[in-house]
Amino acid sequence: MVLRGVQVARRVLLAGGLAATAVGASGIPVWASSRRAAPEILSTSEWKAREPSSPVQVLDQRPVKIVVHHTASANSEDTSQEHAMELARQIQDFHMDSNGWLDTGQNFTNSRGGWLLEGRHKSLAVLTAGEQHVLGAHAGEQNSVSLGIENEGTYVDAKVPDALWDSLVELCSYMVAQYGIDAGEIYGHRDFMATECPGDVLYARLPELREAVGAATGKAVAQPVVWPLLQPDVRGPRVTALQLLLRARGESVPVDGVFAGRTQEVAGRLAAEWGAVGASCSATRMPEPGLFGGRGWDGLVPEVGPGSAGDAVRAVQTLLISRGRYVPADARFADRTVSVVREFQAAAGLPVTGVVDRATWLRLLG
Repeated sequence: MVLRGVQVARRVLLAGGLAATAVGASGIPVWASSRRAAPEILSTSEWKAREPSSPVQVLDQRPVKIVVHHTASANSEDTSQEHAMELARQIQDFHMDSNGWLDTGQNFTNSRGGWLLEGRHKSLAVLTAGEQHVLGAHAGEQNSVSLGIENEGTYVDAKVPDALWDSLVELCSYMVAQYGIDAGEIYGHRDFMATECPGDVLYARLPELREAVGAATGKAVAQPVVWPLLQPDVRGPRVTALQLLLRARGESVPVDGVFAGRTQEVAGRLAAEWGAVGASCSATRMPEPGLFGGRGWDGLVPEVGPGSAGDAVRAVQTLLISRGRYVPADARFADRTVSVVREFQAAAGLPVTGVVDRATWLRLLG
């Protein structure tokens, strides 16, 4: 095993200019023409990983997203390489022995000292080749299309260390360049599952991360619109809309705009049924009671339009009113509501249909 006693600066340059079209004059696709030199990443053999309990699956496709996690472990002051390797072993043990997975779930691990490590076996070689994708176990249904990065620490209210941040930017930039991933396709775990991960502090910096990666790779950045995460005791129109959507499904919940009690219980049950809550992908378990978000919203929002009536329409009207648009709160999708929905869609850059579909719900709630 080769160990590097001193962590080297990982400054990398674009390997080539970006083409202006899908295929440049050389015949090389844009995603391939922007390849970068690889950052320093310790392999599974270097950190003495266990062998997988069954074969690792390699998909014959490139991933299109990156999902950022935190390990929900202690914010250690030990920034050594040895500590980073021990962290990787602890995560793998937890995933294999407690979650029953075949290997560690994430594709890569990033320590508070800025050390980058391969996670699931084969991830490093496959990333280096830039043509396929190692199927991980870190973000539910997104596993087949996304790379997962575990960042050491708990960032609910703690500052992100500079070393960890710099290596995260570098690793994401390399992934984006290798696979042609859009710089705006970097998400937090909570965008897909009902979890606090990667913590409020790190999550709040994801727009900054996307911009930094875009700048490093010469890619334009379109910040994504994502479903909101509702945490215990949060109040407001999003909660009211949730309650009305639950009632539209026949669930008995109050309409008081508070995410607690019965509302929290019913929303959590449905999220679990829809696969929006899963086994922890973190190095240690951190209790996350009663959260609602991610694909839970996908299972809840119906398509409503002219002629519709009921609590789902009231949810639309509640959200429109909260955005300063006048509509009657009468649970009827009549002329005024149709008109305001069309105005909202036009302002949001959506197809102007007057029908509240998934994309419109996402904009109303996001």
